[in-house]
Amino acid sequence: MPSDLLATPDLLRSVFRRHAAGVAVITARGDTGPVGFTATSLASVSAEPPLLSFGVGTGSSSWPAIAATEHVGVHILGEHQQELAATFARSGADRFAEPTAWRDGPEGVPLLDGVSAWLVARVAARVPAGDHRLVLAEVLHGDPTGAGRPLLYHQGRFRRLAD
Repeated sequence: MPSDLLATPDLLRSVFRRHAAGVAVITARGDTGPVGFTATSLASVSAEPPLLSFGVGTGSSSWPAIAATEHVGVHILGEHQQELAATFARSGADRFAEPTAWRDGPEGVPLLDGVSAWLVARVAARVPAGDHRLVLAEVLHGDPTGAGRPLLYHQGRFRRLAD
């Protein structure tokens, strides 16, 4: 068995590349328009009250809007949405331009069309966590009825679920 490696950012990245994660897009209304980013850190936190969490880098272009907003949109992507996931992960991209289809949803949150499921949540806390913030949010609205199997992220790539 190999020996322990000292904790480094590269060690953490290497280990989590082996952890398959669902892919979500987080959106919010910013001062200059809608913002959003791809997240693999989405987690259910509590059923009573319904709370979720996600991480966001403080150096990301979306952070100023997430830092100031009261509400966020959480979109669970389907396997047919690899390009949408890549668009929202790409630095400097105009994420809400064509071909991205979206609309204003509850609480003024930008909602993406064609996703497997979506939620709108009220931000409850932003917890410092290294170069990120862990955002805790209480679910207010949602729709779990979209079509498609989940999109996954594993070994640095978007992947489809295989039976």
